[in-house]
Amino acid sequence: MRWLALCAFLLVSPALAQAPAPALAPALANLPEVEPERFQASVQPERVVLGEPFVYELVLTHPSEQRYELALPSDLGDFEVLSQSRTPPRAGTEPAVTTFQLKMSAFNLGMLTLPGIPFVVSTPEGPKRFVAPGRTLEVGSTLPDDAQSQGAELHDIQPPTEVAIRSWTLLWSLLGLLAAVLVGVVAWRLFQKYRDRPGAAVQPLQPLDVRTRRALDALMSENLPAEGKVKDFYFRLSEIVRGYLGERYGFDALECTSSELMAKLRRMNPPGLPEDGLMRFVSESDLVKYARAESSPEMCSESLSFGYELLAKTWPPPPPPEAAPVSHASGPRVS
Repeated sequence: MRWLALCAFLLVSPALAQAPAPALAPALANLPEVEPERFQASVQPERVVLGEPFVYELVLTHPSEQRYELALPSDLGDFEVLSQSRTPPRAGTEPAVTTFQLKMSAFNLGMLTLPGIPFVVSTPEGPKRFVAPGRTLEVGSTLPDDAQSQGAELHDIQPPTEVAIRSWTLLWSLLGLLAAVLVGVVAWRLFQKYRDRPGAAVQPLQPLDVRTRRALDALMSENLPAEGKVKDFYFRLSEIVRGYLGERYGFDALECTSSELMAKLRRMNPPGLPEDGLMRFVSESDLVKYARAESSPEMCSESLSFGYELLAKTWPPPPPPEAAPVSHASGPRVS
């Protein structure tokens, strides 16, 4: 019997190590467990690139008097849930089939294991719980397959690290104050010089879409990728895209991290925003700018084309002209 128990433990322990148990809430952990009659789970696609959305589908077959509801934990590790949907079972069918679809994305590379998904199950005997086992999927890089043979090297994003530096805050504050005074004096003299000039007119600020399109055209004309300045190209393009999004939707996009930028835009839910394309562009830009990844001229051209696509899909067309009021001429009174 001891040998049988030892063999069973050795067979079961690798499977348990591959599917980490979720951190259940105390109220959920105290509920008794229940198993559905049948459980199926699938991931589409089974191989994705970093930051690319995928669909995790869970199909549960259970008695019709039971009802399954998701109870997602707050921390999913290397994964983020973008949206979720529930397809209830058809009325009068036995057994019942409930389908859940989770649109998710991964932010780490390699073979990753999805965490177990907990459910709250309403039964005639009272609430119970069921934890769906996790599935594995492969998360690859956004770089092409031959990138490593060509000398490209991809590094994982490192967490923030505290660095002790000498503080020059007071000195820089005084220098900044002095510079501000000098700029103010020069600006005042220029204002007085050009204030009374005849014909001097202030040029109005051009619309946001015109300024953004001119910036994209200027970046295209410089052709930085052909000169080997791929990193400079992505820094410039990222500033143009973020500056447009911030001014278009009213927040400081240039000071946001990539995750903060996507979170703010998801809360706003602006119409026409190509969220999947923006997520892919932000991921590729971060890898080139901060992970020292390489990018081909074709990928740079696709990223620049996405800037034009984002502008076309999110900039509102001009409102239609108002109709002129119809004048009604007074005529003879008819009795």
